[in-house]
Amino acid sequence: MRKLLLQLDSSRLPSVFDQVVAYDAGADVVMSYGGVAEADVRDLIYGCLFTRGPKDLHNTAVWIGGSNMAAGEQLLAVAVDVMFPPFRVSIMLDSNGSNTTAVAAVVKIEQTLGDLKGKKAVVLGGTGPVGQRVAGLLAKDGALVTLSSRRAEQAEKARQFVNARFNVRIDCATYADASQLAQILDGATIMLNAGAAGIQMVAKAAWTKHKTLKVAVDLNAVPPLGLEGVELNDAGVVRDGVTTFGAFGVGNFKTKLHKECIGRLFTRNDLVLDAEAIADVARELVAPKS
Repeated sequence: MRKLLLQLDSSRLPSVFDQVVAYDAGADVVMSYGGVAEADVRDLIYGCLFTRGPKDLHNTAVWIGGSNMAAGEQLLAVAVDVMFPPFRVSIMLDSNGSNTTAVAAVVKIEQTLGDLKGKKAVVLGGTGPVGQRVAGLLAKDGALVTLSSRRAEQAEKARQFVNARFNVRIDCATYADASQLAQILDGATIMLNAGAAGIQMVAKAAWTKHKTLKVAVDLNAVPPLGLEGVELNDAGVVRDGVTTFGAFGVGNFKTKLHKECIGRLFTRNDLVLDAEAIADVARELVAPKS
């Protein structure tokens, strides 16, 4: 029986990237729909549920994507709500790659430091979907997270969302210019840049002077890079005593994780892969082999 992946994309055009990765991960057919709204989800999901018997439903799965994570979250909520036992199919949310990117970065940090409990983590430019998920996952690991932004209203809104979504307590901080980042980074063990592409957030001289800093992650792949001194391909390179990861250093693992998760959708019919479940898959991938 062929493995069918239903791609529900909130954007007008379904992501070609997601389709290619789905095929590379083992899907036989990708059924792609763009411009999907909440009202469309029920009938599309029902088309998956009632065409195969319950024992064969693991051969059908759902992928939710698009450029807007908030829209993707709404589509996921509706899709999960309309399914019922034994008529379920596995489903994954990764709008704009936000979940897999955030998880890949956090798991690399976990690998580097081990226990994160009590360690201060600063997420720069953290109001977007990747930054929010990084902040939530680090906080669930026990890190003391500060989410930063240039705009106080956005920072507070993101803080409230992360606390509610992940059932954690994080702080937020704002800064008018880069000179004010020194206070925000004071005492930090972890620094991650999730800010807009093509904007340098921190000069090398500014972050290397913080002797408590042990890990620096820059998810920006567009010059100028967000953290000066961190290279695109850094994947655990030690620079000035700090272990660094660049966008490609994280991205290679993100792609591997993306494919692994799609493959797992076809192993059973009751998986819901959102940030936390994707993180569990990532940790299995990097765990020492027994």
